[in-house]
Amino acid sequence: MDEDRFNMSLRRFLKEVGVTSQQAIESFVRESGLHGDGKLKMKMVLTAEGTALRHVIEGEIDLG
Repeated sequence: MDEDRFNMSLRRFLKEVGVTSQQAIESFVRESGLHGDGKLKMKMVLTAEGTALRHVIEGEIDLG
């Protein structure tokens, strides 16, 4: 495996995930009228088609 090529591809994918996820969350919060001191409980599930990969990240986003 070419480590440099793998790392560049991985970083490109993660950048797209981060940017598009942030845009989706911001749009949802605006359109839903959510605001104030509440929190948005989040869950991200990462899978890879055809593999056993399943990585779950849970957290909260402060809407204040």
